[in-house]
Amino acid sequence: MAKVAFIGLGVMGYPMAGHLANAGHAVAVFNRTAAKAEKWNGEHGGRAAATPREAAEGADFVFSCVGNDDDVRQVLTGEAGALSGMRPGAMLVDHTTASAELARELAKAASERGVAFLDAPVSGGQAGAEKGILTVMVGGEEPDFASAKPIMAAYGRTITLMGPVGAGQLAKMMNQICIAGLVQGLAEAIHFGKQAGLDIATVIGALSKGAAGSWQMENRHASMAEGRYDFGFAVEWMRKDLDICLAEARRNGATLPVAALVDQFYAEVEAMGGRRWDTSSLLARLER
Repeated sequence: MAKVAFIGLGVMGYPMAGHLANAGHAVAVFNRTAAKAEKWNGEHGGRAAATPREAAEGADFVFSCVGNDDDVRQVLTGEAGALSGMRPGAMLVDHTTASAELARELAKAASERGVAFLDAPVSGGQAGAEKGILTVMVGGEEPDFASAKPIMAAYGRTITLMGPVGAGQLAKMMNQICIAGLVQGLAEAIHFGKQAGLDIATVIGALSKGAAGSWQMENRHASMAEGRYDFGFAVEWMRKDLDICLAEARRNGATLPVAALVDQFYAEVEAMGGRRWDTSSLLARLER
């Protein structure tokens, strides 16, 4: 069992930290909204810290899962940041979906303190976090990965080393590019089927067992057909992720016409009031 800290108790971090506590690790937590850290502490018997630095002091592993690059810098760097409290030989693992550039920046800052670093964004959404079955895409050195993998197994079902620092974030970008195209395709298919007068549940029941099947189809077709979007992975978060993808594509020369187009569609959904709707709300744009 390890002494760990978890920074960021959002819809993903809250259950992830809970799984670490349930696995028997000694967990200290920090959240910028202190009441949430106190609530977590009351449920799991850990320790709620006043600053990221305080949470990280004495920890073997420090995990973070916050919003974007700037949020990561806020909680990990600076005098009150987690890195300032970490001892040499400890490991920092960032689960935030952020840029590969930030991952390399953090690896350098960690190395200067004698701290190992892994970028390890996750996929599986809130449900995957709550069930402890996330997919974890990791960038870093093999020995560091081998050391951290048994700890991350508390909430990860598939944990894969993708390459050196930054590779985890690049793999997560591929994941989001795939999802953008899949959801748009599913939205168009359901829209088409409704216009054609087909029974959506019956058709999807057949299609999902064939070549068109996907997680999105299995888990989102019913709520999409009913027009329910007040749950799940928010449009504004997906747009943040796609912005990272498109910026990286400009750097590496990749061409992402579908991702760029779907990002524009999500901007239209936001204009409809759907900033916090689930990403499957692309169908709402077609039906307005």
